[in-house]
Amino acid sequence: MLPNLIPDPLHPAVVHLPIALVLLLPLFAIGALVAIRRGGRPFVAWGLTLTVLAALVASSWLATETGEQQEERVEDVVGDAPMHAHEDAAELFLSLAFGVLVVSAPGIRRGAVGRVSRAAGLAGSLALVGAGWNVGHSGGALVYQYGAAEAYAPAGSARVSLEQEGGDDD
Repeated sequence: MLPNLIPDPLHPAVVHLPIALVLLLPLFAIGALVAIRRGGRPFVAWGLTLTVLAALVASSWLATETGEQQEERVEDVVGDAPMHAHEDAAELFLSLAFGVLVVSAPGIRRGAVGRVSRAAGLAGSLALVGAGWNVGHSGGALVYQYGAAEAYAPAGSARVSLEQEGGDDD
């Protein structure tokens, strides 16, 4: 029998890709701007940045979709308010990432339109870092502050405190 290669729940397994990509995106944008300034072709240099940005949008969409699939189960554990705060932050992030992609796309062109688009793309990539931090922080709070992982704990399992284990080893 083959092992199940798809984790359950899937959401925690996919959310790390958009976090990594949002942190790398400004570096790719800056690298592309440097390359273009040194004579590189905007289509190639900025095209790489757009590829990272498109991957960010796609992975953010996947993270949002897998989160929606698990919403009801986790909401029973954590409650409505923290769940909706995370969901709203994720949807805003996805919309912003898509908007930055649209605004940045003309950056592959030479001339004023390309320069303005690339500048807007760099600014947008920096703004996305802040929006991504908000999504990650609220998701982390769901797990570590509100106990979202308990929605997937086996029936009858219980947390083991340090006191139950015999205290700390000091």
